[in-house]
Amino acid sequence: MTAKAVLGRTLIIYGVAISVAKRRNTMSKLRKFAGYVAIVLGLMTSSAMASGSHDPATLKVALLPDENAATIIQDNKPLQAFLQKRLNKKIKLIVTTDYSSMIEAMRFGRIDIAYFGPASYTIAKDKMKGGKLDIEPFAARLKRGSTTYQSVVIASAKSGLASIKDMKGKGLQVAFGDQASTSSHFAPKFTLMQAGVITGKDYKENFLGAHDAVAINVQRNNAQVGGLSRPIFERLLRKGQIDKTKVKVLAYSKPLPQYPWAMRTDLNSDLQMDIRKAFYSLKKGTKTGDAILKPFKGEGFGKVTDADYDIIRSIRKSVSGK
Repeated sequence: MTAKAVLGRTLIIYGVAISVAKRRNTMSKLRKFAGYVAIVLGLMTSSAMASGSHDPATLKVALLPDENAATIIQDNKPLQAFLQKRLNKKIKLIVTTDYSSMIEAMRFGRIDIAYFGPASYTIAKDKMKGGKLDIEPFAARLKRGSTTYQSVVIASAKSGLASIKDMKGKGLQVAFGDQASTSSHFAPKFTLMQAGVITGKDYKENFLGAHDAVAINVQRNNAQVGGLSRPIFERLLRKGQIDKTKVKVLAYSKPLPQYPWAMRTDLNSDLQMDIRKAFYSLKKGTKTGDAILKPFKGEGFGKVTDADYDIIRSIRKSVSGK
């Protein structure tokens, strides 16, 4: 029930109570009753508002800008068609210019559902704290039955590096993706830190924006070392876009929670439920599921909560102090 409906029904009940009280000369008791009504009304209205009333005719769905935008849109056409049918709404796919613009778009209500990176989700959540809008993660990619993945630190074959520790004191060029990326910034940088390799002291960092740009520049030896998502790196190898003889793996990060799908919490409660059901219904091995899950390289989408991303908050704090 909406806040407006709650208020209307309560005022009707209160009006009837006043009429009865006047006839029975019980106005003092009615005043006490009015106090209780005010409390209950406040609680009911808050609850109704928390469940959400935002129910747009067109749902704006943002996809993470970690590769070429045109490719991302094309790869996710099956998802767009599926959601339009399941939710009976128009679906607009959006790819922002970078992670920061995606965070700001969600913060100011310009998108409704977003496929975030783990770090960019926590940054968005932090920035929205205390504001008019909030978001909540509800699904993440399933791979081998798990909602975790890894980052990888790679080196150019020409670098002569055999391990991360070999980087110490060399002043090498290191490539990262976006500054707000988990697997192409925070996680690989944290992996380097754990081995005692520090930015500014042992290497110079360069932010290239996309994961594939990191791998390509390491392959060309423009950067001797780079960090990116392990699934993306392995896909680039399979496609032949990266020559495995020209790069080597130095290390993998610890398991990280997968990229989350998050939605605005002010969406209509029935719509929220329908969105969840739609994503959880997708399974590998079905015609629809295979078409949608192909770009995600997953078996489906599993349930996640905000608490699953506390490890990302810890890594962010260790790497950037915030």
